Amino acid sequence: MNHKAEAAFVPLNIAVLTVSDTRTAETDTSGQLLVERVQSAGHGLASRVLLKDDLYRIRAQVATWIADDRVQVVLITGGTGFTERDSTPEAVDCLLDKRVDGFGELFRQISLTDIGTSTLQSRALAGLANGTLVCCLPGSTNACRTAWDGILAEQLDARHRPCNFVPHLKQADACASRG
Repeated sequence: MNHKAEAAFVPLNIAVLTVSDTRTAETDTSGQLLVERVQSAGHGLASRVLLKDDLYRIRAQVATWIADDRVQVVLITGGTGFTERDSTPEAVDCLLDKRVDGFGELFRQISLTDIGTSTLQSRALAGLANGTLVCCLPGSTNACRTAWDGILAEQLDARHRPCNFVPHLKQADACASRG
C-alpha cells in the first residue's frame, strides 16, 4: 500500500554501518545495496563504516552518529543473528530512547515468504535516539533488500501517508553530506 500525499520529498542524511568479521569494503554487498537504495531514493549518504562484530565498537560508532546533528538515520547490517559473535542488538538497544517494536515484527512477517520459519532467528530491531532512527538489519543482502523495499523506502519518505518517520527525526541540512 503506497499512499503519497501532496507533500514535498525531504532528503535525509543516512549513515550505513556494516558489522562483519569477514567482509571487506570490496565484498560488502549488503552495505553497498543499502548505499545504492539510499542514494537512488534521493537521500544523502552521511557516512559508511565497516566494523568487526565488537559490541563496544558498534555502540561507540552508533552513539557518535546519534550525537551528530547531521545524521538522521543509521542503517546497520549484520550481527543480528544468534552466533556467539553477533552483538548488534545488544550494542544498540541501550542507546535507544524509544523502540519501534513493529519494525522487527513487520520485517519477520515480510521475510516469511522468502525464508520461511528461519525468520524467527532474525533479531532485526529499530528505535529512535536523539531524533535519529536506528535500524538493525540482518547481514544478508536479501534481508537488506527486503527491509529497504518493504519498510524503509516508505517510512523514510515524507510523502508516505498516513504516517512516516520523517517528522520524528532531528532537522538537519539534508543535502549537506552529498557535497
